[in-house]
Formats: sequence, C-alpha cells, structure tokens
Amino acid sequence: MDFYPEGTYSNNTKNGYDLITLTNAMENNATLEGRATVCDGEYNLWVDLGTVKGVIRKEETAYSHDGNAVKDIAIISRVGKSVCFKVKGFANNKQGEKIALLSRKEAQIECLKKIMKVSFGSILTAKITHLDSFGAFCDVGCGNIALLPIDMISVSRISHSCDRFYNGQIIKVLLKNIDDDGKITVSHKELLGTWEENAAAFLAGQTVSGIIRSIEDYGVFVELAPNLTGLAEPKENCRIGDIASVYIKSIIPEKMKIKLSIIDCFCGQIDRPVKYFDVAQPLKTWQYSPKCCQREIISIF
Repeated sequence: MDFYPEGTYSNNTKNGYDLITLTNAMENNATLEGRATVCDGEYNLWVDLGTVKGVIRKEETAYSHDGNAVKDIAIISRVGKSVCFKVKGFANNKQGEKIALLSRKEAQIECLKKIMKVSFGSILTAKITHLDSFGAFCDVGCGNIALLPIDMISVSRISHSCDRFYNGQIIKVLLKNIDDDGKITVSHKELLGTWEENAAAFLAGQTVSGIIRSIEDYGVFVELAPNLTGLAEPKENCRIGDIASVYIKSIIPEKMKIKLSIIDCFCGQIDRPVKYFDVAQPLKTWQYSPKCCQREIISIF
C-alpha cells in the first residue's frame, strides 16, 4: 500500500525540496507533501517547499465527490498543516521568482482510485481529523476522508467518539464500504480482539480498573478493554466516564458475561494505548462471540 494520511508521508522533509527533486516528481507523477503556510485572499494555498514557493490554486485544493466547489473553510483549515500534492509545472511571478504549480486534488483522485481497488476488509492506516457524536472522520490517504461510525469504533459502547480517540491520532481501520459517490466507510472494532482474546487477560478473583460506560437500573456497565465490558451491581455515586476499581466475581464464556463488583469509583483518566490483534487480510468474517455462546456477534465484509 503506497498511500498515507497527510502528515505521515515518508518523503516529508523539514528541509524542503530542491528544484531537481520537484522536477523529477513532476516527470514521474509522484506525490509529495509539504506544509501549507498561507491561504491568500483568493483562497489559494501557499506551500513551503524550501527552495521555491509552491501554490495550490483554489480549484486544485481538494477533490469534491459531488462536483460542488470546495468550501472556503475546508481550504482555510489546511493552513499550518501538511498537504499532499502533485507538481504540475512551474511559472514565474511578477518579481521573476520561480513558483511551483501544485495540485492536491490530483493527488487525492489518484489515491482514491487506489483505495477503490483495495478489497473490503483490508487494513488501512488512518489519521483522526474530526470527532463527533455519531462517529469519527479520518484521513485514509492524501486527505481522502472516511467515516468511522460510532458503533464500529468498539464493541464497548461509548457516548462520543472523543471517548476513544483524539484529533491527529494515527489508528488502524478496516475498509468497510465505498458507495457510488466515492464516500468511504471504515471499521475499527474488529481489530481490537474477540471476547475470548480480551477476557484472557483477566481472572476471577482479580481487582482491576475500568471505565463506567453505562448506568442502568439493574447495574453498571464497566469497560475493562475497548472490546470487553462487565456488569456490576448498582452502586450509588457512580457517573458515566468515572474510573472504577472492580472485583471480578466470575467470567462466563457460555453467556459472554463478566460479573463485577465495584469497590470504588472516582473521576480521572486511564492512559490505555490501543492494542490491536492480528486478523487475516482481507478480513471476510469476524466473530466476536465465543463459539460456545449461543448468542452470535459477527461482522461480514
């Protein structure tokens, strides 16, 4: 796979590019990356290339799936950030200085065509760009944005995508779908392990920490891992998002249940890096539930 989210290209360099490198990139139709430093009054993006100035004209700043003009805010918001581009040519400004003519749009179109050839269920590298209550948006290559719906982030339910991610975070995702308009949907939970793989890290009789994700009349759901939640008896003064120290009473694979007892709960954060489990590529089916459990939870790509 030779496409990456903006800001992660291996050819990114703090020293910029010399004229020979830019010319070679144009001749070989290579994708480069640089930092957008200015958006001028005509919504052209100026890119720091080091030896020469580079400009992405407004109509070349982004590919629009629906053919409509790119919104001004989408251009302005790139200032200070890395952008991918193709070198389309060179020109001289009024002062006689050489300027490189760049196209982010063409880099995005080429990348999208490559993504559309990838099998559903394949793993992509993604960069979180925006967090919302219904899911997260992520760059899966050259600024092409995919939607990661909130129910595909993890098996453990969360109220907002910011409960799991932060802007700029690099994650792994699975290609779920590309519709006729080129809109991309990805999934994440299948990379976080099955119920059995997560439950194997815990034993009955242990006291561990978790995050309170839901409070019901009949009990409190505590997340032990992004893809593993246990149920504790009701307890006063618990709040969603609190850290809970819990005693593991029993682990029951046949019912896909972990019974807990809350020892204490308090405000705070758990610094828990994302742990990915190996899956076959491309992933066609993924069964979260244990085979001994009558209830089946399966993803199909």
